Amino acid sequence: MVAILTGDIKNSSEHKATEWLPHLKDALGKFGKEPKTWEIYRGDSFQLETQPENALDAAIYIKASIKQLRQMDVRIAIGIGQKTYDAEKITQSNGPAFVNSGKCFENLKKQTLALKTTNKKFDDTINLLIQLATLTMDNWTPAISKTVKTAMENPKMNQKELASILKKSQGNISEELSKAGFDEVQKMIRFYKTQLLQL
Repeated sequence: MVAILTGDIKNSSEHKATEWLPHLKDALGKFGKEPKTWEIYRGDSFQLETQPENALDAAIYIKASIKQLRQMDVRIAIGIGQKTYDAEKITQSNGPAFVNSGKCFENLKKQTLALKTTNKKFDDTINLLIQLATLTMDNWTPAISKTVKTAMENPKMNQKELASILKKSQGNISEELSKAGFDEVQKMIRFYKTQLLQL
């Protein structure tokens, strides 16, 4: 089983690619090598392959990376399933995981994040949690996004240590993570991982 993330940059035409492209490449590069594991195509679309247990982490990390830029966001569809054809480039590989990701992406509409497997009950539960989480995540400010990104990169660090990296006060970090709903987002990711084991 693999997870395929299909995404694009919202409002990309209103911003120079030089502003957001380095952030996107940096975020995708955390999860593997181009073009085997990830690729950017059609200007502002991208695809990433990762392990199913890392899929939600990856999507939220990419979102935090892009939302460091004012008025920017991503739309990401996660498809989980088999990979039946393995090509040199991810955009040429194939299988149910890719089909699920593509279908999920077509159905995103106003949502910025969703997931599709072959298990409707699992999808309904997780997508409901994702919808509730995006009510907060879609409104992350650039400062909050940067703090979330840094916290995700350094999961063992406490707020004091994060504060020293970001050159902010510990109070600032605490407030930003609270506004980001960071603890709740982490709980959602953990719940997703436990449910995944039952698929």
